[in-house]
Order: sequence, then structure tokens, then C-alpha cells
Amino acid sequence: MKNRIRELRKSMKLSQEDVARRCKVTRQTINAIENNKYDPTLHLAFNLAAILNTTVDELFINEK
Repeated sequence: MKNRIRELRKSMKLSQEDVARRCKVTRQTINAIENNKYDPTLHLAFNLAAILNTTVDELFINEK
């Protein structure tokens, strides 16, 4: 599953640390999600979408 976290985060001039702090996770967690090495929980996915001013289905792209 691809995601647009890095793209949206950078467009908002947020660091991984900024996003992590707002989501109450580590910077390494945000990095792992951005690099498709970790799938976030549903709760975290909704938090990320809210912080990045988008929806979960706009943030995560299911590749078939």
C-alpha cells in the first residue's frame, strides 16, 4: 500500500518529528510508514489524515 504522507508533510513544511509529536508516536514510526515498512493502525491513519488535512482514502493508495 502506497501513501502520500511524505508529499503532504513536505508541502505543509512539517518534519517527521513534527508529525510524530502530533500523533504521539516516534519519528521512526513516521519514517517506517512513509517508506512502506509499517502499516499504521486505523487510529493512527485517521490521526495522520487529520494532521495532513486530507482523508484516509486520499492518504493511502491501495495497489492491486
